[in-house]
Amino acid sequence: MISGDVRKLPKDDINEEELQEQYIKSFQSVAEGQMIPGKIVEINSEYVFLDVGLKSEGKIPIDEFTEPPEIGETVYVILISKESKRGEVIVSKKKADEKIFWKNLRQAFDNHEAVAGKIDKKIKGGYEVDLGNGLRAFMPQSKADISRVKDSEELLNLDTHFYVDRLYNKGKVNIVITRKEWLEDEIKKKKEKFFAKARIDDVIEGTVKSFTSFGAFIDLGGFDGLLHINDMSWRHITSPKDLVSLNDKLKLKLIRLYPEENKINLSLKHFTEDPWTHFEEKYQVGDVIKGHVTKLADFGAFIELEEGIEGLAHISELSWVKRIRHPKEVLHVDDQVEIKILNYDIQQGKLSLGIKQVYSNPWDDIDKRYPVGMRLTRKIKNFASFGAFLELEEGIDGLLHLDDMSWTKKIKHPSEIFQEGQEIEVSIIDVDKENRKIKLGIKQLEENPWKALARAFPRGSVIDGEITGITDFGIFAKVQGNIEGLINKVNIFDQNVETLEEALAKYKVGDAIKVIVSDIKPAKQKLALSIREYNRKIQQEEMVKYIHDDSTEEKSTLADFIKDKSTN
Repeated sequence: MISGDVRKLPKDDINEEELQEQYIKSFQSVAEGQMIPGKIVEINSEYVFLDVGLKSEGKIPIDEFTEPPEIGETVYVILISKESKRGEVIVSKKKADEKIFWKNLRQAFDNHEAVAGKIDKKIKGGYEVDLGNGLRAFMPQSKADISRVKDSEELLNLDTHFYVDRLYNKGKVNIVITRKEWLEDEIKKKKEKFFAKARIDDVIEGTVKSFTSFGAFIDLGGFDGLLHINDMSWRHITSPKDLVSLNDKLKLKLIRLYPEENKINLSLKHFTEDPWTHFEEKYQVGDVIKGHVTKLADFGAFIELEEGIEGLAHISELSWVKRIRHPKEVLHVDDQVEIKILNYDIQQGKLSLGIKQVYSNPWDDIDKRYPVGMRLTRKIKNFASFGAFLELEEGIDGLLHLDDMSWTKKIKHPSEIFQEGQEIEVSIIDVDKENRKIKLGIKQLEENPWKALARAFPRGSVIDGEITGITDFGIFAKVQGNIEGLINKVNIFDQNVETLEEALAKYKVGDAIKVIVSDIKPAKQKLALSIREYNRKIQQEEMVKYIHDDSTEEKSTLADFIKDKSTN
């Protein structure tokens, strides 16, 4: 291509014929339709004038320039006509731009290079993208971003880059592009660059991008790092949102790198020293100190001793005596409490605390405060199927078992004789310090009537009774002291005299009877009675009496007979 320098040669050095010859050669060397360079030599409000090396300057409408042109700048144009009817050189920058654009687009497609564009319209299945120079491309929804786009409108009017997937379809221009692959490549490049330069303890900047239950993802410029909840603060945090918010710009310390897995771990807390480093200089097992409650959980309370030093007081360590189902029954967040250090593990950053250990254990001297045999009056706290609980003092209950309510009554449920809240007198009958159990009794307030009965009516004694029940296997009779005994069926009648049915027919509930104590066992509360033995005893007594009477009569008659004889 020949430049326009020939016009600037001194006239003294070249004649008119030479000028004409050079002009003709220059004019003939450029073909119409060819792309040629031109230098801007003049600019006005409507046109930009170019020296393209021909006999006259070409002019271009100023609106064909997307950016303000400058004199001396070189631009490419297409030569439309070397000489119009008016003798003008006609050129087109627009057509040159289109040609250059298509050349670059083809090159980008062939070489898998990025092209620029603007996402400017949402259509079915994706977006329309303005690539410039009047060309538009289609970008499928699935290729718009790396992650799923929740709001399709958020990408509109975005100037970005793409890869060209297709230029033609069935001989027609049909440009399809992808932004997703370009983003993936960019992130890969940025990560590679990051891993090549990054070092542990580097301070880097990032923006909070999203949250998970275990931390926050930080945008480090197209790729993410993880700020784990445990690396946010030396103190206990229940949620990452307690410390940072979405879109927060943060300075973070790089604490771990995993190039093979492309993982980056960041920290906020590592800007300050680990408070556990000096723990043993301040605290020892057994120390009683003050702390404040930071969190309550089903299993206990978290208590902070100082910034970053937090321990757990398990629910079992909150009270010696109270049955606590949840720590909120006795504690609240931000409560100031006295605690005792029970154990710690500096490596794990774990601290075991106790609240009840600050106070003496009331069970240690429980047997001295409530000795066996002690009588006291207390309210019934609640019932159970097997007895009633009485509160001896706050947190310490005693059990009044069904078996210890009466020597003689068979009680199936405590509500049969008591009411909740009722004050009753009881006796301490057993104290188990190890298992923290206290047994109470009411029947122990008086002598065991079984023992009294056994003393008064030993085996073989006759005793009065009242029939309380008649069954197939015998008769139940209540005797002195409201003690009930059993007359077994074999002890009701004499088989040689009558049948069981005949014998039972003689009795009914409520009848007063006399019986023999055939056996009594106070320890087992068993009393065996016998009608048959009683009847035998009566018969024997009658027989003895009869024999005694008969003997007396015979002796008198013989004496009288002898007397009479002697008299005669």
